[in-house]
Amino acid sequence: MKSGRLLEMLLLLQARGRVTAAELAERLEVSPRTIYRDAEALSSAGVPIYTERGRAGGIRLLPGYRTDVTGLTQDEARALFVLTTGGAQEDLGLGTAARSAILKVMRAVPEPFRPAATATSQRILVDPAGWMRPSDPVGQLGVLQGAVFTDRRVRLRYRSSGQRAASERVVDPYGLVCKAGIWYLVADQDAEPRLFRVSRVASAIVGEEPVRRRDGMELADVWASLRRGVEERPAPLEVMVRVRREWLDLFGRMNAAHLDGPLPAAAGEWRQVRLRYPGVMAARPLLSFGANVEVLSPESVRADLAEVAAEVVAYYSNVRLGME
Repeated sequence: MKSGRLLEMLLLLQARGRVTAAELAERLEVSPRTIYRDAEALSSAGVPIYTERGRAGGIRLLPGYRTDVTGLTQDEARALFVLTTGGAQEDLGLGTAARSAILKVMRAVPEPFRPAATATSQRILVDPAGWMRPSDPVGQLGVLQGAVFTDRRVRLRYRSSGQRAASERVVDPYGLVCKAGIWYLVADQDAEPRLFRVSRVASAIVGEEPVRRRDGMELADVWASLRRGVEERPAPLEVMVRVRREWLDLFGRMNAAHLDGPLPAAAGEWRQVRLRYPGVMAARPLLSFGANVEVLSPESVRADLAEVAAEVVAYYSNVRLGME
């Protein structure tokens, strides 16, 4: 365990130059005293490491010192190969580079661990796409990627959900996020965080003006805030339904976002399930289950579903008469 800790400490120092003993202790989950002992051990092994006292002090490597560290553990090697089984690299145009990088990493993996790393790539597959839906078009992803890495503002023509036409807006990107196979641009618009689905970006032009991000905000922070806003969106309408036992599992999967608590045990012919929706019309997808799901309350949802069902019946009855 100590050798692994020394290796991680060396990698941190190579990446950051100077790190305080307190930071190293927190990262490596040991005491500052242990960190200083580890620094002495590295120095004794010939690593040009030294400590600086005082408020701005810390532990440093001699400037310019680099070492080729290939001491991957078996679990670390496996983890790297699991990361390469997703499809995001292809969307970003990095598929060939990712495969080339893996070949190079394989040469760096210690010989005893290579079979395990190879087996991981052959036995573990990460498929980020959701079930029963086509792949989301990536359209302007390449342009947006360029803006993200050059820290430039972007002029978008973007079609919001529910809108027929795209509108123009200027945004300040933080980065790109791939969630469940769908790419999103995380950006500020007029200093407010926004989420833009890449498939709805009609056009994107990278400007010359530098990006203007809010102080102290990083991609992970903005994404976490936006995700909470989506997941915790108010759904004040409580809907009680009963579901046939044999449909309960499928119903739970398809309505996971609306469940108000865990599914009940599937005993008896029917089970009651409580759901939450933002409004009456949001419950209309329940019609897809036909007579296998019945809305018990509120009456407003029952009436709306009955009205929609009657409209559908009337429409298809007229179509059939017209064909005759």
